[in-house]
Amino acid sequence: SCVQKPRQNLQEHNMADQSSERSEPFSPPVGSPRTSPSRGTSPTRDLPPFEDESEGLLGNEEEAPVLEEEEDGEELFGDRMETDYRPIPELDVYDREGLDDNEDYSELSFGERAEVERELRKRDREEGRISGRMRRGLLYDESDEEDEAVPRRRRRLAEKAAEGLEGEDEEMIESIENLEDMKGHSVREWVSMAAPRLEIYNRFKNFLRSYCDETGKNVYREKIRKMCENNKESLVIDYNILANEEQVLAYFLPEAPAEMLKILDEAAKEVVLSMFPKYDHIAKEIHVRIAELPLVEELRSLRQLHLNQLIRTSGVVTSTTGILPQLSMIKYDCPKCGFVLGPFYQTQNQEVKPGSCPECQSNGPFEINMEQTVYQNYQRITIQESPGKVAAGRLPRSKDAILLADLVDSCKPGDEIELTGIYHNNYDGSLNMANGFPVFATVIQANYITKKDDKLAVSSLTDDDVKAIVALSKDERIGERIFASMAPSIYSHDDIKRALALALFGGEAKNPGQKHKVRGDINVLLCGDPGTAKSQFLKYVEKTAHRPVFTTGQGASAVGLTAYVQRNPVSREWTLEAGALVLADRGVCLIDEFDKMNDADRTSIHEAMEQQTISISKAGIVTSLQARCSILAAANPIGGRYDPSLTFAENVDLPEPILSRFDILCVVRDTVDPVQDELLARFVVNSHIRHHPSNSGEEAEQQPEMPPTTTGVDPVPQDLLKKYVIYSKEKVHPKLHNMDQDKVARMYSDLRRESMATGSVPITVRHIESMIRMAEAHARMHLRDYVNEDDVNMAIRVMLESFIDTQKYSVMRSMRKNFARYLAFRRDNNELLFFILRQLVQEQLSFHRNRYGTDQDYVEVSEKDLADKARQIGIHNLSAFYDSDVFKTNRFTHDGKRKLIVQTL
Repeated sequence: SCVQKPRQNLQEHNMADQSSERSEPFSPPVGSPRTSPSRGTSPTRDLPPFEDESEGLLGNEEEAPVLEEEEDGEELFGDRMETDYRPIPELDVYDREGLDDNEDYSELSFGERAEVERELRKRDREEGRISGRMRRGLLYDESDEEDEAVPRRRRRLAEKAAEGLEGEDEEMIESIENLEDMKGHSVREWVSMAAPRLEIYNRFKNFLRSYCDETGKNVYREKIRKMCENNKESLVIDYNILANEEQVLAYFLPEAPAEMLKILDEAAKEVVLSMFPKYDHIAKEIHVRIAELPLVEELRSLRQLHLNQLIRTSGVVTSTTGILPQLSMIKYDCPKCGFVLGPFYQTQNQEVKPGSCPECQSNGPFEINMEQTVYQNYQRITIQESPGKVAAGRLPRSKDAILLADLVDSCKPGDEIELTGIYHNNYDGSLNMANGFPVFATVIQANYITKKDDKLAVSSLTDDDVKAIVALSKDERIGERIFASMAPSIYSHDDIKRALALALFGGEAKNPGQKHKVRGDINVLLCGDPGTAKSQFLKYVEKTAHRPVFTTGQGASAVGLTAYVQRNPVSREWTLEAGALVLADRGVCLIDEFDKMNDADRTSIHEAMEQQTISISKAGIVTSLQARCSILAAANPIGGRYDPSLTFAENVDLPEPILSRFDILCVVRDTVDPVQDELLARFVVNSHIRHHPSNSGEEAEQQPEMPPTTTGVDPVPQDLLKKYVIYSKEKVHPKLHNMDQDKVARMYSDLRRESMATGSVPITVRHIESMIRMAEAHARMHLRDYVNEDDVNMAIRVMLESFIDTQKYSVMRSMRKNFARYLAFRRDNNELLFFILRQLVQEQLSFHRNRYGTDQDYVEVSEKDLADKARQIGIHNLSAFYDSDVFKTNRFTHDGKRKLIVQTL
């Protein structure tokens, strides 16, 4: 064949060149490395192996001398050196087998011979015949100096890389098989070398292109596509997936993060550009972000061991600087000759300066060329340990972190974040002045930031979550279920649970024409006797609500609640720091011990509670901050206990302007009721048994009895409830449509009249807005787009209960009778009858106590009295009530013969 002929021709030439030498054909040049004779030649040649060749040419006579030589050692120089070159006629004859004398071939020049060899190599590569590789320079020394300078291994590596890049989908050729064998180098040194670097680059590229999840979907191609759709430049890689697929990369990454991330960024950029070739016009760099690093370090446990390692830590952002441009790639102008020096790539910790101008050799000073210099975004944030994670009696520690490129402004003060980054040390002059010379400040260079509350954000709700939420909203008793789910470990207090649920869902803020803003958040004040779980309710809301901020009245000053001005320690400028109400923007601010606040401090909340802004004019800073939050406050009455014979305003030391800003006032009274007290005690004991830390599980099965006040509905699980609240606030915006305006107007005029007559809490126009807000919150709770009759009735009922509870005891009863038709809304008949029956029992007890001076063991109430009262609220059949759980749990029995209802005390 045509390919075979040049081969034979080549063989002839080679043999002719070496005919005068005694050594074997194809002996390598002196000094070039050679494989041992036992190995064959390169598989690309159709020649027999070397041993057979020497046997064929020399026969077996040479075997003994070879052995001798091996023993004595070969004498290359000396007296007998010339005998090596004597003519040996029997060796100077060609072996007839390998010759083709029939055709004449013209002699090949050196260049032609190399060309033919190149073509043969190319053919073998294309046909996949090449299993090994014939080293370049084995037949011809193409360039001696180059061979000496570049180690063979590195050159082979470069060739392989070149071949791997020729076809994009061609199988990646591994440069180093055992990447983990670091030849005694440290990880940082090993990763910086060319060969391992190339191997890491190729492996990561392969990982991005080929990794599929269980469903067979290519995960990272999809992620890159989404990233490019949004013009982003951050590609988030899950560390656990990387560790499963490429263990070595996952081992190197935390040990030498700065070097590794640089390689990974380059590899990711190439994969992105192979999918979207023009994407570098949009994003010059692609940043690989490492998520889900398994080990989370506390801020206070960072030590020298962690320096220059990849770490993951969490904390609350306390302050952020503005966004500054940082030099990334600098060019300098030489003022003498105008030559542009550069580019110089700037690192994070030291400044790079040019030595001298290559054009005119002047030593500067040089000016920065502003136009051609490339900048990147730079922001510094301070993160502090989360208050819950600080050990008892310790102060929270804080650390600085640096955000670069597209990470800037990814978090704001008050956010609780998890931060993955590189723990660096950098030289700080002021520290050394204080501590003596060799002390460094430490800083975290952020690589990936995730907010804690993002885990519950709407974007991260899965389809299953949304299905569960929508299915839940179809339940007709969802409102009651949500009320029952509020603070399930607290017994009774249904009115407070209802108020908190409405406050969590909130109404709809309105801003007609951007001029007159009406708030949508519902403010609640809890006031009452000690030991009635007021603070526990607030703590429950802190765990459930979105963006909660908890403060106490005594520990909060006016500036701590609103905003304060302080000097920035670095720039010495006045900066504005956010207080509790600003941090709780779009969340909930919880204030305990509200009555203990100073009057001066309390007035600072006035504006935040109604206008929901905080205006500042201090130290030359005049501005207005947003504070769109619900305020839930808990207060104790004057003297500790609530006196029912006085009005609410007389009981609580709070001025009217503040009281009118609360939508719902809940009065919590600690009344003595033997049956209720016993049930409460049982509930508390059961709760303690169930939630004991060392609970083995047997005791847990003794479920506490359902409180008789609940309507027997199943509570919603707390996790689902959180998601439900977040989903409804984001997605549902109820409109007021066909609302019964007459009912609200009539209700308002009645309330105004009553409030003037009784001199209790003043009713203002704010209370109409409160009713509308509560109606919207109730509609949102049912995921409805429009406010309907039920929502308005529920709002009126909550409003009235709040108002009537603040009255004197004497007025309260007559008021309940007047507004009975509103108060009965959405109440179970059994609940209403139970309420009436309890009133009759209390009357009997007080009558008996006053007349005989002793307490009874049982109370008898006439069935006729109960039936009369029931008829007034439109209930005629009592038999269902006598069979109900509420009736039996409270130890009532119905004696049908004597027509009496008996309660055993």
